[in-house]
Amino acid sequence: MFKSKFVIGTLSNGNVGLLLNMAKYGGLQWDCVLDGELAGSYKPDPKIYLMVGELLGIEPQEVMMTAAHNHDLIAAKQTGLSTAFVSRPDEYGVSARKPDLVAAAEADVSATDFVDLAIQLVV
Repeated sequence: MFKSKFVIGTLSNGNVGLLLNMAKYGGLQWDCVLDGELAGSYKPDPKIYLMVGELLGIEPQEVMMTAAHNHDLIAAKQTGLSTAFVSRPDEYGVSARKPDLVAAAEADVSATDFVDLAIQLVV
C-alpha cells in the first residue's frame, strides 16, 4: 500500500553505483536512486535537496526527506522540503559515536521505524 501511494527513493552522498548495489543486493525496493553526483554537490548543499523536486517534477514541499540524522533534516527543511525523522539507535553499533535518538524540532514527523512512519503517513 505504501509504495502505491508514494515514490520511494534514496538521496545520498554515495554514488549511483554504490546505491544501485545496495538496492540490488540488499533487496531495497526503491523507485529511484538520487545522489550528490547528479546535483554536482553533496549534502548539506541546498541544491542537492532542491534537485529532487526538479527531477521528479514536483514542488519542494511535496518531497519528504526522511533521515536518522537531524543535521540532514534541518538542511532539507531550510530548502522547503517536508521532513521525517526515523530513529536508528543501533546505527553505529558499539562505537563511541552516538546516533540522534530524538527528532529535531524541524522534523514534521517523528517515527520509531519505517512501519510507524508508513502508518502515520497513510492514516
